[in-house]
Amino acid sequence: MTALAPQPLSPLDGRYRDAVAGLSEYLSEAGLNRARVEVEVEWLITLTDRGLFGTSPMADADKERLRGLYRDFGPDEIAWLAAKEAVTHHDVKAVEYLVRDRLAALGLDAVAELTHFACTSEDVNSASYALTVQRAVLQVWLPKLREVIAVLDAMARTHADAAMLARTHGQPATPTTMGKELAVFAWRLRRVADQIDSGEFLAKFSGATGTWSAHLAADPEVDWPALSQEFIEGLGIGFNPLTTQIESHDWQVELYDRARHAGGILHNLATDAWTYISLGYFAQIPVAGATGSSTMPHKINPIRFENAEANLEISGGLFATLASTLVTSRMQRDLTDSTTQRNIGVAFGHSLLALDNLLRGLDSISLSRDVLLADLDANWEVLAEAIQTVVRAEITAGNSQISDPYALLKELTRGHRVGAAELAEFVQGLDISDAAKQRLLALTPAGYTGLASRLVP
Repeated sequence: MTALAPQPLSPLDGRYRDAVAGLSEYLSEAGLNRARVEVEVEWLITLTDRGLFGTSPMADADKERLRGLYRDFGPDEIAWLAAKEAVTHHDVKAVEYLVRDRLAALGLDAVAELTHFACTSEDVNSASYALTVQRAVLQVWLPKLREVIAVLDAMARTHADAAMLARTHGQPATPTTMGKELAVFAWRLRRVADQIDSGEFLAKFSGATGTWSAHLAADPEVDWPALSQEFIEGLGIGFNPLTTQIESHDWQVELYDRARHAGGILHNLATDAWTYISLGYFAQIPVAGATGSSTMPHKINPIRFENAEANLEISGGLFATLASTLVTSRMQRDLTDSTTQRNIGVAFGHSLLALDNLLRGLDSISLSRDVLLADLDANWEVLAEAIQTVVRAEITAGNSQISDPYALLKELTRGHRVGAAELAEFVQGLDISDAAKQRLLALTPAGYTGLASRLVP
């Protein structure tokens, strides 16, 4: 058998590449290296701006040329770094050499020794991961999550008054509306999205064991913690002043737990949408040319929700692994976080793919109100709750001598299908006031939705 040419091993880089491409701008190896170059360049500019060690601030034109190293980062830099790392066997050192090489090409080699000055690799890495994860989450992943929320909001408003039979424990229960049920998902997701939006993205910049020892050895007069904080916050991320060699990753643990939480809610949405389709509550809109089954021509399968469900399970597992692994580092540093963090993009990739499928799925269904109404009309026994509650109120008000209204309704309805006529006859025979009887006789399953429609924002 002829061997295949090298192919993407991950479906995220193959079959589903277009759906997750936005994340690779930040969470790929190239995206990480570009951020590392950014951190190295900006630290160099910061040191010279302060005139440290006899330097002078660079001319604005030189700063812009230097910043071009990361702004124009592309195939040439990617190839250069790959070749250099093959020699150094150290990714961050390769980035340092790249910056030094470009400084010489720009005629700025007089300040080359300030490249990576007093830094441990994890100073650069923590800032780079904070930048790349922040940008990926806030610019790609979170906007897609908010798209799903916006669609749910719109559907909730459209279907706010669409009465449907609730199913608690899978059994007929007090009616609700489809809009209110969709609004529940939107509310849950918005809450978690807001938590993620307000979360921290932290970096450290304090040297080999978080003590600024080398910095003080070079110049004990500089307030290095203050300068480091100013530098990190100038990048648009938060500063962690108290660390070991690594930034402790607690902000990442919080983020991945929240992303996993959002994924759990989305998984619940996917399974509920799938179930509503199976009940006929939602009809799937046919797509011209699409095939549902290779052998059953009539079928339209809810594949978007099934795909979302599977990808959310994968991303949830990865987020859980990221959170549980990154929270621990032996003593002042071990390397377990290095490989772990390289899978951040994989976790968000499967989550983003799920969001994309949910959006497509929600866009391809329409509510079958006639099915909802037929289902309600076949389950008049759900009004038993209303009847026994009204009877209890009547007993309390002194308008009834009934001794156990719950047992009375249980005997009438449990395990039985009761229609409109039977319930009306039952209500007519109750020992309650005429006003209470009229309220109950006016009830229908479709009208017994309480404040559901008004709960939709």
